[in-house]
Amino acid sequence: MTGEIITFKKRSSKQTQLQEFIVRMILLFCASISIITTIAVVATLFGESASFFQEVPLREFLFGTRWSPTLVPRHFGILPLLTGTLMIALASSFISIPFGLGSAIYLSEYAPKKVRRVLKPILEILAGIPSIVFGFFALTFITPLLQALIPSTQIFNALSAGIAVGIMTIPLVASVSEDAMSAVPDSMRKGAFALGATRMEVTTGIVLPAAVSGIGASFILAISRAIGETMIVAIAAGQSPVLTLNPLESIQTMTGFMVNLSLGDIQHGTIEYKTVFAVGSMLFLMTFVMNLLARLTIHRYKEARK
Repeated sequence: MTGEIITFKKRSSKQTQLQEFIVRMILLFCASISIITTIAVVATLFGESASFFQEVPLREFLFGTRWSPTLVPRHFGILPLLTGTLMIALASSFISIPFGLGSAIYLSEYAPKKVRRVLKPILEILAGIPSIVFGFFALTFITPLLQALIPSTQIFNALSAGIAVGIMTIPLVASVSEDAMSAVPDSMRKGAFALGATRMEVTTGIVLPAAVSGIGASFILAISRAIGETMIVAIAAGQSPVLTLNPLESIQTMTGFMVNLSLGDIQHGTIEYKTVFAVGSMLFLMTFVMNLLARLTIHRYKEARK
């Protein structure tokens, strides 16, 4: 009888080990998908980009001030697209960061529970609106409003698109920042209140510094979302790849150019086709460097506080 029990336990142990091994392999495969996908995307982007730069000098691409890859004579200076993209990101940041952070502070530190239960779903609904809807909202509402205030505003302009992108990314900043501030232990708040601190002092001196990592992450996500936005800028910002710093004029962003060229009749393997990958590689490097610098800044800030 004892021998049968020992044999059964050994079989059960082997079955358990086999099951754990299978589960571990499945989870490893799931975790590897993101890595494999990233490697495939990077290889595709930079592989086609390398072919592009065999025909176009890197110096002309980075410092040229004219962009017309489909018209003769062709010009491949990406500065007009880069300037337009940064204008959209900057304009949206002036909207999304202060309003999103203010909403998060109110929901986390000031709003009663009943109010929070109402406002949080409203923000989530706003986050679920398709970007193309914001594009038409910018074109039919924000632009006429800007033209009424500033008559020189063009129908397609960077400011209108930037405002729409900023409104769209407010829920992103608010939600991530509110989650970061809600994760701060209540004992820290109670300790500050016990020392006589006001609610504003607790918020600015205790909660915000403690949640700076999550808040910084929300800013990074919002700016990256603005840089990579396509439909709003394609509808409201225009298709004019001109080098300008005037937000009231029509511009073209990197994503806007990519979607416009992709809709055209471009032959595979031509220089026009390869420009899409060159611009995409530039977009990838921009977001990668921005995320890397932000992570280093947040890490140094946390070490300084220690």
